Amino acid sequence: MTKISVAALQLPLGGDEQENLEAVGYLIADAAGQGAQIILPPELFAGPYFCKTEAEALFALAKPVSESAAVAAMQKLARQLGVAIPASFFERDGNHYYNSIAMIGPDGEIIGVYRKSHIPDGPGYQEKFYFRPGNSGFKVWDMFGTRIGVGICWDQWYPETARAMALMGAELLFFPTAIGSEPYDEELDTSRMWRRAMQGHAVSNCMPIVASNRIGVEDGQAFYGHSFIANEWGDLVLEYGSEDIGTLVATFDLEQARTHRAGMGFFRDRRPELYGRLVEDV
Repeated sequence: MTKISVAALQLPLGGDEQENLEAVGYLIADAAGQGAQIILPPELFAGPYFCKTEAEALFALAKPVSESAAVAAMQKLARQLGVAIPASFFERDGNHYYNSIAMIGPDGEIIGVYRKSHIPDGPGYQEKFYFRPGNSGFKVWDMFGTRIGVGICWDQWYPETARAMALMGAELLFFPTAIGSEPYDEELDTSRMWRRAMQGHAVSNCMPIVASNRIGVEDGQAFYGHSFIANEWGDLVLEYGSEDIGTLVATFDLEQARTHRAGMGFFRDRRPELYGRLVEDV
């Protein structure tokens, strides 16, 4: 029987880098104390979400993975606590810039880097100015006797992201996020859609989902939280609202989920010979 404990963090991240890293570190230690083995902080947790506007000076925030203070801090924590951390950071690779995840193992070593595949561009989320579309392809990592996949924020709207990682052997999916208010429509609250999209991934791939979002107002932009952990049926096992700060920790029996996945037949009944249209340009 393969059991694994996972955690999602939710907290405000409008402070400076040191304050944010300390706050994230405190919650990671709390999650580890509750038995969590894989702990997910929100997207770009080292500072305020800077993609609200376009400003050349902000490219200075990007660092190679070996020089990122956020990644180094998470490596130290992972090593001390014996946990795995998908650490989101602004990556510079030569003249290219990416929204990336450094997958850090329980020994504190970086196992690999995933670069966000789908990049949004709209009011309040002008990421195409800062980030090149990822060139890493989707990735999965072996961790604590299972295999996990990590998508980043906008990736979560695409069923192809989750299905690709599932076909690569992932049994748990993680989505760090920075999402909230929509400046073009003050009445629009996408938090319900945001969760439903990922709950759908859990259902159609029959595997648990962990999603971590920030909260609070940053320069007039409100992040709505609603971080959650869902089981292989898409049921919300644990969830936060828009103001909660803390850690969500859940334990899953992956052998049971694997049995359910086989029984549902979603992978048995696939018809990939019919799916060519999916890889054609619109």
